[in-house]
Amino acid sequence: MKSFKADYVFPVYADPIKNGIVTVDDSGKIIAVAATPHPDHVNFPTETLSGIIAPGFINTHCHTELSHLKDKVKPGGGLISFIQDIQTFRNIDKAEMLDAAQRADQQMYDNGIVAVADTANSNLTVAMKEKSKLYYHTFVEIFGFLPDRADELFEKAGLLADEFRPQSVSVTAHAPYSVSKELFKLIKHFSDGGNKNLLSIHNQECEDENKFYRYKLGGFIDMYRHFGINIDYFRPQARNSLQSVIPLLSNRQKILMVHNTCTNLKDIYFIKRFDRKINWCFCPNANVYIEKRLPKVELFVNQGLNITLGTDSLASNNGLSILSEMQTIQQKFSSISLQTLLEWGTKNGAEFLDIADTKGTIEVDKSPGLNLITGLDDLKLTPESKVRKLI
Repeated sequence: MKSFKADYVFPVYADPIKNGIVTVDDSGKIIAVAATPHPDHVNFPTETLSGIIAPGFINTHCHTELSHLKDKVKPGGGLISFIQDIQTFRNIDKAEMLDAAQRADQQMYDNGIVAVADTANSNLTVAMKEKSKLYYHTFVEIFGFLPDRADELFEKAGLLADEFRPQSVSVTAHAPYSVSKELFKLIKHFSDGGNKNLLSIHNQECEDENKFYRYKLGGFIDMYRHFGINIDYFRPQARNSLQSVIPLLSNRQKILMVHNTCTNLKDIYFIKRFDRKINWCFCPNANVYIEKRLPKVELFVNQGLNITLGTDSLASNNGLSILSEMQTIQQKFSSISLQTLLEWGTKNGAEFLDIADTKGTIEVDKSPGLNLITGLDDLKLTPESKVRKLI
């Protein structure tokens, strides 16, 4: 048994505890959380720390198999240029790709992340995830904008998902601009059929995505021409991409909309009219890296929405740190409290991934991991804030 005492303990599910004490057993399971030591625990060794103690972070959007692309893609070129660069540099020696993925896994562990929702397009990371200290849910992602290939692509994705089992895995669509209506319908049918199939979809990362769906104009026309794909069949929908695909999504599964860089208030209100289990993931550092802009985060606050945080990949980020994502949000949106940011980076992600029985909050009998966060100013994150993994 061991106790940790800090300036504050943030259990996240409840108010912060000033001069709080967290006691854990040798396996990392929480034995007690309180402002004063339990009489039975007074003789346990206690480490007194300066800073706050928070649960381990949950990263709800990553691409570990793209880790070898760190510093390969020039920042600030926009999403369409980024996609083209990814396809150019994506495939190299498998051993090099796996080594980079393993280093990314270790980096997340060192940065206090305990669980990851990771997107995969191949079986590269199967063995890595089996051995990892982190919990992984893998989203096998389908691309396919040509209707006549829908059945083939869905079957292929199902076979890839089988390679990850018995790990937690599901089949999902990449994005509105890269998945045909027919393929969306196959995923919906599968998700509606009693299969547990969490969904994670890249959403409105750039203005061109909405322009493409509204008017069939913008950079995606050039992108498909660049890849030699004929999209003459596609008809503009006269509404934003998010509003166009919502009816094609299951109402029986939880859905994570990722990035939301160009999502507006009308989109949010539109979503609320539908019976869909929508969650929202922000990856601010990747948005700045790719598009040089942030989502309108303030529009989502106080809407009763389940918001989570992700890092995206090392192709679009300088590191894999949920604390860094929170710092970027805090710097731009100073009114958002540390308690709220921690909810986004811990509890909400655990709830989305259905692992809240063990992770996401500091509660007795859970094993959420413990992080020490330092370098705060009046319980606000600063550029000097750092995270140290305690357990």
